[in-house]
Amino acid sequence: MGWYGKLIGAVLGGIIGRGLLGAIAGLVIGHQFDRRARDEPSRISSDPRSLSLAFFRATFQAMGHVAKSDGRVTDQEIDAARQAMRRFSLSEQDVRRAIDLFTEGKRADFPLEEILGDLRAAAAGREDLARLFVQIQLEAALQGGGLNPASRNVFARMCSALGISAIEFAALEAMLRMQGSAGAGGAARPSQPGAGRLSDAYQVLGVRPDASDADVTLAYRRLMSQNHPDKLVANGLPESMIEAAHERTRRILEAYEVVRTHRGIK
Repeated sequence: MGWYGKLIGAVLGGIIGRGLLGAIAGLVIGHQFDRRARDEPSRISSDPRSLSLAFFRATFQAMGHVAKSDGRVTDQEIDAARQAMRRFSLSEQDVRRAIDLFTEGKRADFPLEEILGDLRAAAAGREDLARLFVQIQLEAALQGGGLNPASRNVFARMCSALGISAIEFAALEAMLRMQGSAGAGGAARPSQPGAGRLSDAYQVLGVRPDASDADVTLAYRRLMSQNHPDKLVANGLPESMIEAAHERTRRILEAYEVVRTHRGIK
């Protein structure tokens, strides 16, 4: 079980750092969680369907299921899965296991709801992990060529099984699309928002384009309060995942800056 923190840390580092240095930083953070898990074994179940195993298994099975949802798996989708495996810094043995799980997920009779039900039970209502899981799947799908009606149907089932609302999913998708449309080096360009980027920013904030300036600012402040890293840690978010909370607040701020600049809000 000692690789759970490193797995989560590497995911976060890869998402945040977008490269080797980010993954290394994530592994360091994850290592600290692994040490705490060894010191406090009661926090992680010894049951074979524990959180770490359920998360690992479901990650690659669901990834394969999404890729196969339209009837065929493209080279781009396979490459996206391989990128995820590299980002997790898996051992050779775990890579082989991940490939087997990805293949299992491609089966037409793959029991998606059952597997995700196991994950949700293991996570014991920790919505932060559920959102992270969906974010990983969504990022892989976007890297693999984007979403189509078949894959969107799978994501709808996935969100239903994990208790993620349609609004939360739309905000996650908008957040990742904004990330992909950032300027060179991943930097945002709030001073030059295109129509698509502006629309994504509204979705991230959870407000309509015709909302008042006061409502936009209120939504921004509410999201920043709800996603404050200290508050999330106090509510049970592992310290190994605190950088994910920081990343989420950065994306909320980025979205607000796009809308604020477009509207001229002072």
